[in-house]
Amino acid sequence: MESGEALARLAAIVQSRVEAKPVVVVSAMGCTTNRLIELSAEAARGHSYFAWKHLKELQEYHLTEAEKVVAGELAEWLDTSVRKQFRDLHLIMLEISDEGRELTPALRDEIVSYGERISSEIVTAALHSAGIPSVHLDARQVIVTDDRHTQAEPLYWQTYARLRRAIPRLGQDRVVVMGGFIGSSESGATTTLGRGGSDLTATLVGAGIAADEIQIWKDVDGMLTCDPRVHGAGFRLKSISYEEAAEMARCGAKILHPSAVQPAIRQRIPIVLRNSRRPEIGGTQIAAAAAPCSNPVKSIACKQNLTVLEIRAPEPHAAASLIASLHQLCERQGTAAEFTAHSGRLIYFGVKSTDRFDNLQTELAGCVEVRLRPGCAVISLVGAGVAAAPLLPERALAVLKEVPDAVVACQGTSLAISLIVPQADLKRSVELLHREFFRQVDPAVFVESPAEPLGDATRLVKPAIKREQRIRLLLTLPTS
Repeated sequence: MESGEALARLAAIVQSRVEAKPVVVVSAMGCTTNRLIELSAEAARGHSYFAWKHLKELQEYHLTEAEKVVAGELAEWLDTSVRKQFRDLHLIMLEISDEGRELTPALRDEIVSYGERISSEIVTAALHSAGIPSVHLDARQVIVTDDRHTQAEPLYWQTYARLRRAIPRLGQDRVVVMGGFIGSSESGATTTLGRGGSDLTATLVGAGIAADEIQIWKDVDGMLTCDPRVHGAGFRLKSISYEEAAEMARCGAKILHPSAVQPAIRQRIPIVLRNSRRPEIGGTQIAAAAAPCSNPVKSIACKQNLTVLEIRAPEPHAAASLIASLHQLCERQGTAAEFTAHSGRLIYFGVKSTDRFDNLQTELAGCVEVRLRPGCAVISLVGAGVAAAPLLPERALAVLKEVPDAVVACQGTSLAISLIVPQADLKRSVELLHREFFRQVDPAVFVESPAEPLGDATRLVKPAIKREQRIRLLLTLPTS
């Protein structure tokens, strides 16, 4: 929700579905989360003026865009509330920069939570101004998590119990609006669900209230055959299975949080991905079973800017235990594994390219044979037909014969085959693979995705604020 225009589109989408008693889950406006992370890091370096100056800019951005869709007494109330929350943020930044308060993961969660706390209040006011009775629900009151700050795991049954108590009562004659991404531990501390966690919030709420459908509105037409930022000539998938969607997300498709599908699976609730800029397009439906498809590959997902360790285990049977040890080592180093695959004695282990990796390499070097592959990308061919497709890895490698050091690294899943390529060759590799595997497409599953129209779709609200629009609707509250 990067602008007042985007807020107006949100209100129109909700208005068109108000009879279905929607619950609305929203993410932070623009790139607020990233900005708050940056500003807290600057405060930790003692740069209090820098943090104050850019907090003021962020405050004015929120107020300016809100003024476009909220008027009258409601605008005055919203102005007061938003300014108070930014004052609270400023006080926290001063405690960090001037008083030496440690920027712990718990404090970082508290800081970044303001993005969704503020945006959900603005959306509630915008809906009211559009004539849609609405009520704000602080997600921290109903989304219960463990205490693993910045990457908290939901406590499902406690969360579902709170949702079942709160939402039917609040949503009898009003639209309930919540911030995504945030929750609280059982002790009451603010937590966050990891990047993209608003998707997970949406499916948690949908499962908790037994919604008929979960709609996730973003700024792309649905699940595509490749990331449009890497290769723009992809197709939209009309439907995929829960398992395929989860695998695409795990392999790097950023349109969906990797864990978001799980709550919907348990309740068999379909998820529909839609484009808020083009609501007339059908999007992608994610359900228990997808339509039969003649294409073995349904999507090409990728993870970028990785350092890959190519490790030769002492014995073939030692690979599994060595992988487990590697994960534990990463956790001690504060580094998460982005990619793991092995074949016989050979293990591929990918982490984000950072300075922390140097220590990881040193610890490994004394016990196993390690080859370092810096500056890599992992490309995954995903689809239910991948495992059964004859010679698919050989076919993929043949396509990339001119890409240096390209290797197949199977991940032990029947839904994906991955290839490691140099980061510099990612775009060319994806284009070659897309041309090979989507030369002909099954019209029952794929449809051309038209180019994004020009206009405010390509406009950034501020140079420092990037566009990121995510709206989630959970349709049909139980009436009993």
